[in-house]
Amino acid sequence: MAKKIQAIRGMNDTLPEQTPVWQKLESLIRQTVSSYGYSEIRMPIVESTHLFKRSIGEVTDIVEKEMYTFEDRNGDSLTLRPEGTASCVRAGNEHGLLYNQERRLWYTGPMFRHERPQKGRYRQFHQVGIEAFGIATPDIDAEVILLSARLWKALGIEQHVELQLNSLGSNEERNVYKAKLIEFLQVREDKLDEDSKRRMLTNPLRVLDSKNEAVQAILEDAPKLSDYFGDETAAHFAKVQAYLDAAGVKYVINERIVRGLDYYNRTVFEWVTSSLGSQGTVCAGGRYDGLVEQLGGKATPGVGFAMGLERIILMLETLELNDDVKGDVDIYSILVGEGTDIAGFKAAELIRDQLPHLKMMHHCGAGNFKKQIKRADKSGAKVALIIGESELEGGCVTIKDLQGNVEQQTVAIDSLVKVLPTYFA
Repeated sequence: MAKKIQAIRGMNDTLPEQTPVWQKLESLIRQTVSSYGYSEIRMPIVESTHLFKRSIGEVTDIVEKEMYTFEDRNGDSLTLRPEGTASCVRAGNEHGLLYNQERRLWYTGPMFRHERPQKGRYRQFHQVGIEAFGIATPDIDAEVILLSARLWKALGIEQHVELQLNSLGSNEERNVYKAKLIEFLQVREDKLDEDSKRRMLTNPLRVLDSKNEAVQAILEDAPKLSDYFGDETAAHFAKVQAYLDAAGVKYVINERIVRGLDYYNRTVFEWVTSSLGSQGTVCAGGRYDGLVEQLGGKATPGVGFAMGLERIILMLETLELNDDVKGDVDIYSILVGEGTDIAGFKAAELIRDQLPHLKMMHHCGAGNFKKQIKRADKSGAKVALIIGESELEGGCVTIKDLQGNVEQQTVAIDSLVKVLPTYFA
């Protein structure tokens, strides 16, 4: 027998029993972003490697360790996208969507990073991204945060996530701070781990995000970036907080949030949870005013976020919030006796014509009544339509509530499309 081929490690199938939860989440996201006036954009999965090196930064974990990069037959270096913002900016520049315009865009799809697979973190994972361009004022920073907060409410997890907020200042302020931080770290270099020593000179802000507890203890006495803010940056950050306060969104200031991508400036934020263990970030983003110009466009402010769908679904499962998610079938037809198959086909098509919002599964293949009832239960259907020889002779159909809430009744086929909706009210 030929050897069974399995999926690549960290790249998982989503099985039919799991897809209803994904569909519910995707539907809620689509409703929420549409309610804020965001338009969907779809970008290719493969991009030029240079795009991500220029945008994310060459001295980052993503570029150094995690990207899926290969040469195509023309010798061009291509990469499976590890994140969506750079692709969105590239598309906006290429198609003239951004300069001197305001654009609110969103996208969803698979991303790829070669990380160590673990629960909630995979090598192929799915993100939803929100990107707003052309607005420099702090109200749009607050809006993208409020949009994410509204989604947590829709999912029923608002009590299980915490908003952590920070500002990275302007490029000039950050450069001054980097010099001070390097001075601080160099004095304590012998106490740093190897990763922090390497980043101290190449990307010192990333040291602030170290997961090493000993390094975090050293950083307690480090200079703070906020001490180097000018009036404009301080006012911008204060206004973001004022909008959040007015909307009743709670947050904590965390000056260690620097994000793993080099293009951020000013507002950055993360939504974190304690429900997922060490992998606690479910959504993160911020402002990136220089990225459009960095990727070849005209200077255009931008702000956005990305959320990982696998982590949100894992969180819903952990909190047991998926129990009410129904399967793919509302109605299942059961056919017993000579000639009932034709009548069943006609009834099923009538329902699909007249009640397209209901999901109708028609029984195909042989099987006695008991076997068909088992299949109806397994399908997750709420209602079974039964056509036996007596129903066929009388031009009617029996409706059986598989959840036992309503007594079984027999109705004329002509009345079927009027009676069925009452079972789903």
